[in-house]
Amino acid sequence: MKKVLVVDYGSQYTQLIARRLRELNIYSEVTPWDEISNDDEVAGFILSGGPETSNIKGNPTINQLIFDSKKPILGICYGMQVLAHQEGGKIINDGKKEFGNAKLIIKDWSSLFNNLPNQIDVWMSHGDKVVALPEGYEVIASSDNSPIAAYQNLEKNYFGLQFHPEVTHTNHGLAMIENFIQVCEIQKNWSSEDILEQIEQRVTGDVQEGKVLLALSGGVDSTVLASVLHKQLGKRLVCVMVDHGLLRKDEAQNVTSSLKEKINLDINLVHASDIFLRKLKGVTDPETKRKIIGNTFIEVFEEEAKKFEDIKWLAQGTIYPDVIESAGNSKTKAKVIKSHHNVGGLPERMQLKLLEPFRMLFKDEVRRIGRTINLSEEIIGRHPFPGPGLGIRVIGEVTSDRLHKLREADHIFLTELKSSGFYNKASQAYAFYLPIKSVGVVGDNRIYADVIGLRSVDTSDFMTAKVTNLPNDFVQHVSTRIVNEVQGVSRVVYDITSKPPATIEWE
Repeated sequence: MKKVLVVDYGSQYTQLIARRLRELNIYSEVTPWDEISNDDEVAGFILSGGPETSNIKGNPTINQLIFDSKKPILGICYGMQVLAHQEGGKIINDGKKEFGNAKLIIKDWSSLFNNLPNQIDVWMSHGDKVVALPEGYEVIASSDNSPIAAYQNLEKNYFGLQFHPEVTHTNHGLAMIENFIQVCEIQKNWSSEDILEQIEQRVTGDVQEGKVLLALSGGVDSTVLASVLHKQLGKRLVCVMVDHGLLRKDEAQNVTSSLKEKINLDINLVHASDIFLRKLKGVTDPETKRKIIGNTFIEVFEEEAKKFEDIKWLAQGTIYPDVIESAGNSKTKAKVIKSHHNVGGLPERMQLKLLEPFRMLFKDEVRRIGRTINLSEEIIGRHPFPGPGLGIRVIGEVTSDRLHKLREADHIFLTELKSSGFYNKASQAYAFYLPIKSVGVVGDNRIYADVIGLRSVDTSDFMTAKVTNLPNDFVQHVSTRIVNEVQGVSRVVYDITSKPPATIEWE
């Protein structure tokens, strides 16, 4: 199958490039910069951004096989810089960094900017920049801080963009990528049906006649995966849900009964809250909490697997944003943002093999698969819930008292969002507990009590996000309910920070 190969230089946005290609129904794969091989099916290359400086010896380079292929190349950020450097241009770091929105001024015609306006708002994120082009190259766009914000070599079909067309902050970014596809002369060849077919082939080849234990959280990813595997494996799929004491209010019961009713899934519910809370006692560091939760999660599944005969595989609904933020591709020098409980491999002692069919997919792709197999919108549209659960929404030490307050506050927030019609308009919303005290007045009494935060974001890809513009009177109403109904809470705050610079979760 013809494809566009995305070469990974360690950017947090690398897989987002592949996602944009898939949106355009183009098959794409991601490969580390140092694992390039001859592949006649590649119609073009996109070089990702990255955290390094391109003109320092020992940093990632462009494999000679890419140049030898004579296929079109699009370099983005670091990819643009390293392409210019290896072709004979000059890269500098003058201390003038450019982060955030910038105005791109198109200087000359280019197939990349075909049918686009002369001025475009784009998203920059760089410290280095190209100051001199190689022979045969020309400037096609600039910004205030980057006189060479885009270039091209028409004879070779090489292009470079200093900004990130793959993020939603760049206007017309998808159109630029589609224009590059036209240069590559590749036809549309990718859909949800194609993804399902690949998953089914992979599962059949890997699992064969074995049994699979599925770690079911009740979220979109694990639920869609459960339905896909259930159709393929039938009774050879064993679904297990761990109530680790870090779930939302009534979550375990609601999930097990709902999935039994809607997709006829029998779920084995394991009550393990005492184990998790005991291991989390006194722990405040978020990375340590995630690792404790992840390791304990695996331990519980190991024990549960022993209750069933011939279990060979552990299935997880891991998706690629988890992998990116955990720097799951170690060879690219990607910077770790946070560890995810379901990323990074299994303990050596574990006897189960890992099955992660969604590992290279984004949330919206998983949802499209759910619609393709006719799951209900109630399941598909459910907001994401992190694997570590409320363990990372209680900031600081996790205790039973803090979990209780957070559950009640979160339940109020989500209930009000749903009743007001805002839930389906937001991408992810939740309450979180802050380990601080605040002065308040209840009746005639002064109290010194806890603080609850609220967060709601809008995003299409969960790599970038903006705060949901909830009406002020709605937020005030939710705040009033929480303070009045949750004993021991004196104040409610609303987080308005975008991603980046913040992440969607607080920990």
